[in-house]
Amino acid sequence: MRYLTAGESHGPQLTTIIEGLPAGLLLASEDINKHLARRQKGYGRGRRMQIETDQAQIQSGVRHGRTLGSPVALVVENKDWKHWTKIMGAESLSENEEDEVKRKVTRPRPGHADLNGGMKYGHRDMRNVLERSSARETTVRVAAGAVAQKLLEELGIKLSCHVKEIGGITANTEDVHSVEEIRQRAESSEVRCVDPDASEKMKEAIDQAKKKGDTIGGVVEVVIEGVPAGVGSYVHYDRKLDAKIAAAVMSINAFKGVEFGMGFEMAKRFGSQVHDEIAWSEEKGYTRKTNNLGGFEGGMTTGMPIVVRGVMKPIPTLYKPLESVDIETKEPFTASIERSDSCAVPAAAVVAEAVVAWEVASALVEQFESDRMDHFSKSVSQYRDYTKGF
Repeated sequence: MRYLTAGESHGPQLTTIIEGLPAGLLLASEDINKHLARRQKGYGRGRRMQIETDQAQIQSGVRHGRTLGSPVALVVENKDWKHWTKIMGAESLSENEEDEVKRKVTRPRPGHADLNGGMKYGHRDMRNVLERSSARETTVRVAAGAVAQKLLEELGIKLSCHVKEIGGITANTEDVHSVEEIRQRAESSEVRCVDPDASEKMKEAIDQAKKKGDTIGGVVEVVIEGVPAGVGSYVHYDRKLDAKIAAAVMSINAFKGVEFGMGFEMAKRFGSQVHDEIAWSEEKGYTRKTNNLGGFEGGMTTGMPIVVRGVMKPIPTLYKPLESVDIETKEPFTASIERSDSCAVPAAAVVAEAVVAWEVASALVEQFESDRMDHFSKSVSQYRDYTKGF
């Protein structure tokens, strides 16, 4: 499977085209919209979320509630477009109209793609860069991920996300033991955290950052249960599923690190404290006594839950802006201010969930017979039985 996204932050719409879905998958707009709504929630979100009410329109590839096997096109309209039609329109402008169009960006913001993107593509108005590099694009990545989650659900694979840390405040997750429990507890928290005490402290930290005109980042975690062992490959570097997931998580705006299972803590441990011992039972087949490696060995799934975390830096758009240089005058100025969040970590967790879901679903589609949903489900089920009795 693959997908492409198109659209700018203040353009008329965001679009994704998904190719490679099995025919016969039950799919409705609500399957997608519930995840778009989750992305828009979260303590610390900015005013843009008060303007937009993201709803996906299925434009192709689905008939009478089931996928056709042809490309699926999804569109999410930008309601704020009505205020930006001249500024962001596709049509050429007259000389007089060009003088009227404001909001030209010549002062690149530290931490953003503005300056580097302007250099790469020769844009003297860096709005041409920031409109596409904006995290608004993740709206349709969540839409694509929602379709992937629907596919995984049909195979009995469950996943959820939650916030592990915001601004140095870490959640206690020792009493959480399943994906369903993570989902229930995280979705009842304004910061998508399973620890009520940590949730309140995180909110206080966000409030303090906002008062200072500053931003804070954090760590999110995605957990997937039910993926059979042996999905992915050890044969080539670009077929390792953990590598694909790591790349997908790193592709999310403002993410700067990824780890699986015990992650970077492994650097401090002996091998005997890290590797997961293998066990077998008639009921479950092969299992691991621990899951320190986060569900992966040799680029393939072990059958244990996949546990992946990503670290998100503080959003670089600040209301007490950092110093920059005007590319026209070369004079020092404070960077331009664009409407932004003080903390987007709770929303970023939903984006991480979406991109991880996509990579797992894509790996399954690649590995098993997948032209038809019924054949796909049967193929995965037979493989599960095979691995259990191996």
